[in-house]
Amino acid sequence: MLTSDTTRDQPLFMTPDEVAALLRTTRKAVYTMIERGLLPGVTRVGRRILIRTRVLLDWLDHNCTPSSQEIR
Repeated sequence: MLTSDTTRDQPLFMTPDEVAALLRTTRKAVYTMIERGLLPGVTRVGRRILIRTRVLLDWLDHNCTPSSQEIR
């Protein structure tokens, strides 16, 4: 789980490009996830799309699959 020290340096919102870099995917894939409602914390400000960093990181933390070493 991420500590408050880890998230203290994070911005409140991330752009789709920043999310794509974090998830190691393409910008197009992030927009597709947003359209399908698969990405949490999406906020629209006019035409701009922003993703709440804390919500996204919590979602990633809670939806991760344990590795085979963690299961043992």
